[in-house]
Amino acid sequence: MNYRTQFSRRSFLKLSIAGIGALSLPQIVPSRVFGANNRLNVAVIGCGNRTRGLLPSVIQEGDNIIAICDVSTSQIALLKSGGAAPGKKKTGAASLASALEKTKAYDDYRKLLTSEKSADAVIVAPGQRWQVPMSKVCLQLGKHVFCEKPLAHSVAEAREIATMMPGCRLVTQIGTQGGATDTFRRSMEIMQAGLLGQIREVHCWINRSFPPSEAVAQVADPIPDGLNWDFWCGPSPVLPFKEYYLGGCLKWGRWLDFGDGHLADMGAHAHNLPLRALKLGPPIRITPFTFEPTKDSYPSKMKFRWDFAAREKFDPVSVWWHDGEDAAPPANLTGDLVATYGKVPTNGCFFVGEKGILCSDAWGKGGVMRLKSDSNPKCRGVLDHEAAKSIPVTYPRCPDQNHMKEFLDACKGGAKTFQSFDIAAQAAEFGMTGIVALRVGKTIEWDSANMKAKGCPEADRWIHLPQRKKWLM
Repeated sequence: MNYRTQFSRRSFLKLSIAGIGALSLPQIVPSRVFGANNRLNVAVIGCGNRTRGLLPSVIQEGDNIIAICDVSTSQIALLKSGGAAPGKKKTGAASLASALEKTKAYDDYRKLLTSEKSADAVIVAPGQRWQVPMSKVCLQLGKHVFCEKPLAHSVAEAREIATMMPGCRLVTQIGTQGGATDTFRRSMEIMQAGLLGQIREVHCWINRSFPPSEAVAQVADPIPDGLNWDFWCGPSPVLPFKEYYLGGCLKWGRWLDFGDGHLADMGAHAHNLPLRALKLGPPIRITPFTFEPTKDSYPSKMKFRWDFAAREKFDPVSVWWHDGEDAAPPANLTGDLVATYGKVPTNGCFFVGEKGILCSDAWGKGGVMRLKSDSNPKCRGVLDHEAAKSIPVTYPRCPDQNHMKEFLDACKGGAKTFQSFDIAAQAAEFGMTGIVALRVGKTIEWDSANMKAKGCPEADRWIHLPQRKKWLM
């Protein structure tokens, strides 16, 4: 079956109903509209660890999981068994297995999307290299989309999905679950109210480390039975198979053909709070700090600095990312954290303000703060600091702080999601400009309007990654 030809005809008809300007992607609309009492039909692409963590919320809300898809038969079998590895117990495994007992399974997402026309929403979770191609086609078919992070594998992909958002009537949500918490949203309100004064420096970090950067292995391991390796690689180059590519984002994500290391994996979480709280916009300059040659895998230790211009009521600000075994903000800034916790936490997002500091974990939740005027040397939670009590609540709170429930409710006509793709695309472009700077090995001046690194033509190949078309729809 020629999926690309078949899809292009269907897409043309769907988009053409808008009349003049019909080929503009923002004209896409839901495949059906219904009230809050209806049950959603949900399809799933990618049956790995993240999906096994997401589906219990779908089941709890009473929605139908009508189809699942993976290029690995073992992943499908594991999910259908309830997501518990052999010999291990997992809470909710029995209910998950029961819910999926009669669910159709596919080995090709294109077959699923052309066959399961009743699907209202799709969970996309196959890995970074696949997120935009699959999310894009689901949106074009009128399906609401929940996509796991990171959303994009290049700046160009992030911009591509961003162009679909203005005027789009579909529900989207990215898997940055920290944004569903009350502390995340309260941290935004506190900083935007100016309680910390101007914030000109932010540090995000996690102490995870990969082995030193190395070249792709050219001697392949045997491909496991039931795995379509060529399809697994998808838009990326087909590398000689190695067992260490399998097992989740901390496995394949190390290899730059498939993902973008800790910067993409945890940066998608950590950059979310500064992006939103400080209304960052695009960076103007990105500087990578490397400690070893970059080959085909993400280095064992990295630092990045993004500089952002003044915007609205905010001064220019520098946002830093640190990873590696000793990752942390500069020691001269972290006295309040040491006083509070006895040490610097292993991960976090740390805002340095004129009047005080605010720190969350790397997911943007659990925020604490301390003003310079405080008599107590320890930080207090953002929900109960006395100085913040008078700051009004300006952002809606998520029901039960349940990120997936927020998405499902929105699909049924409820409140708009908080972590939609218009936000996620900005966060993805933020992170991917760092990868461009890493690849060219120097500071770049970023021309966001033209999607160019000024005076650096060699950056173009990393801004626009080539994609294999074989498995695209």
